Amino acid sequence: MGKNKLKKFADMAGFSCVYQYPREELLANGFPWRGAWNKEIFAAPQPIVLELGCGKGEYTVGLARRNNGRNHVGVDIKGARMWSGAKEAEESEMKNVAFLRTEIENIDRFFAPGEVDEIWITFPDPQMQKPRKRLTSTRFLALYSRILRPDGIINLKTDSPFLYEYTRRLVKLNGLEVLSDSDDIYGKGFAEGDDLFGSDMSDPVHSIKTYYEQQWLSRGKLIKLLRFRLPADKTLAEPDASDIPKDDYRSTKGRNNA
Repeated sequence: MGKNKLKKFADMAGFSCVYQYPREELLANGFPWRGAWNKEIFAAPQPIVLELGCGKGEYTVGLARRNNGRNHVGVDIKGARMWSGAKEAEESEMKNVAFLRTEIENIDRFFAPGEVDEIWITFPDPQMQKPRKRLTSTRFLALYSRILRPDGIINLKTDSPFLYEYTRRLVKLNGLEVLSDSDDIYGKGFAEGDDLFGSDMSDPVHSIKTYYEQQWLSRGKLIKLLRFRLPADKTLAEPDASDIPKDDYRSTKGRNNA
């Protein structure tokens, strides 16, 4: 392991906004602040927004800067990448930002039922060959429904035509309420009347561009957004994705993974 990565891990251990909980301790004793994020971790009790697979944390920090009325948590397993956003939040003394280093599969061990209001999934690996690892699969949506408030919101922002079409089919098949949908947010934009982000937030769709998003834009890839509500206690059916064309490009390096 390089010295730079070791330094980042050392920094992360000292950042007050970062929570790293050993798996063995988590399984044995649970997370002590599950259900108490607003009471024990954040400065004010406010709606909680997660970014899953947050990478460098740009979206988490960007969302928090645009809305002091919400608390934001970036979640990723890769601490060396998360260090960038955590360092910015720490140095800026942001009171509505936290970072959680864990596998997304364990997210319900850290948040209680109904504790989360909204989830952002930004530029995940589309996992074209591994349906169970797709962050918008029925497996993961069932997991999210355990921690979201009833009819909480899921935001998928992606460059992947495959993942976008797969998720649209899943949403349609299960009759989920679509709040906004665009296959080219910087070109076509959105349909009139789409609920992009609520009246209490400045535009997080166009104004925050992550490192990876800028990479895809520079390669001429269209950026897509699908925003929908996820009901509680609803068994979801998987769509048939066998006829969806696979993406004509591939980069596992530089994508957020589950």
